[in-house]
Amino acid sequence: MTEKKKILLIDDEEDFCFFVKKNLEATGEFVVLYATDPRKGIKIARTETFDLILLDIKMPKRDGFQVLEILKKDDKTLSIPVVMLTAVEDDESKIKASSLYDEEYITKPVSYETLRARIDMVFKRRSPAIGNYAE
Repeated sequence: MTEKKKILLIDDEEDFCFFVKKNLEATGEFVVLYATDPRKGIKIARTETFDLILLDIKMPKRDGFQVLEILKKDDKTLSIPVVMLTAVEDDESKIKASSLYDEEYITKPVSYETLRARIDMVFKRRSPAIGNYAE
């Protein structure tokens, strides 16, 4: 059996966090921690090891772009893939997130199936290719 992937969700909507956590953990493949305060989320990201971070943009105190910038400037969190999971749909935000090195950009509302497929895509891209060597 493979080890569970550890995901951190940083989003100020408590109910949304609860349902994402519940659905992902129900698969038996993930452990999900969440923070509804972006500053707390940064602190958790720095103190524990995660395979993926799901990050909202519109939050009080510090927006997701600021959080993403902080995470990507910190050696401890630099290599963790970050997926923007937000209701913000404009191209300017997508471009800004990309320039700050997000891995994916998913807009809410999102079905569990879509979220799961995009998470799986990130893990596939990040895992070493096996048997794909040119001869």
